[in-house]
Amino acid sequence: MSQDAPLESRRTPADWEMLSDELNFSCRVWELRTRRYRHPINAREGDFYYLNSRDWAIVVARTVAGALVMVRQFRWGSNALSWELPGGIVDEGEDPVQAGLRELKEETGYVAKKGVLIGKCSPNPAILNNQCHIIFADECQLSDSGTAWDEHEEIEVRALPEDEVMQWVADSKIGHALALAGLLFYRVKLSQ
Repeated sequence: MSQDAPLESRRTPADWEMLSDELNFSCRVWELRTRRYRHPINAREGDFYYLNSRDWAIVVARTVAGALVMVRQFRWGSNALSWELPGGIVDEGEDPVQAGLRELKEETGYVAKKGVLIGKCSPNPAILNNQCHIIFADECQLSDSGTAWDEHEEIEVRALPEDEVMQWVADSKIGHALALAGLLFYRVKLSQ
């Protein structure tokens, strides 16, 4: 932070007190909930909505040839096709690394002998309470068993040179925030 910043911007925000947490709506992948909070100093109260969701895992998968595996699929929220990293929901009680490797195989047909957790992030802490786990899987190869898409999935899979993927980032061809976070963790932790 700049030394020139006003004192008010250096003050630590208060940790609000949660008064209640109520379910509004539930579906297969998340719940819409309302939490009522009170500010600990000035006693202001308010209702705030959030999505209660299971954690997600995404995979930066590098093939034996050194290419990165990317997927493109239709996303209903943006009403558009999206280039991103393979990934999905971590099932209840499932290890995030195993979830990532499972999703990699299901979505792309690629398998890896092992994966490692290289980071995690909060996808949008303003409205989501979950974590996204970023997994790195090296020396990936196509399996003989192919893909196992969910009912509404239709996925294009490409293994691209790393330089091309990073150019796609620079050109905003990859706009999925979690894919960008995953590629950042990959570059910072593994590609130095």
